[in-house]
Amino acid sequence: MSWKWPAGGPVIETFSTAGQVNKGIDLAGRRGEPVYAAADGKVVYSGTGLVGYGNLIIIKHNSTFLSAYGHNSRLLLKEGQFAKAGQKIAEIGSTGTNRDKLHFEIRRNGKPVNPLQYLPKR
Repeated sequence: MSWKWPAGGPVIETFSTAGQVNKGIDLAGRRGEPVYAAADGKVVYSGTGLVGYGNLIIIKHNSTFLSAYGHNSRLLLKEGQFAKAGQKIAEIGSTGTNRDKLHFEIRRNGKPVNPLQYLPKR
């Protein structure tokens, strides 16, 4: 499976399982900038029900992988819709956090993994 970067901004927080735990990476951005699907898949969640993620979209790519996109100002897809890799799915915001950014996670078999191991080198 090939992954694409979900936003253009630099990484401002990296994946960490110790100390200040971060189950994904955070990318800098300005409110309203586009958030892209990192790979083809089906939207399985689009809403605000998960504490700490703000406006969140979760895409299921296959039986192994999910990706999650948090803190958006606007969600552009609803549950059940399909997203193509590189398609705009949301807009960067600061819901559930203190600054405009995208929180991005990849989960393999339900467990968070370091997205930088999957995303192409910049």
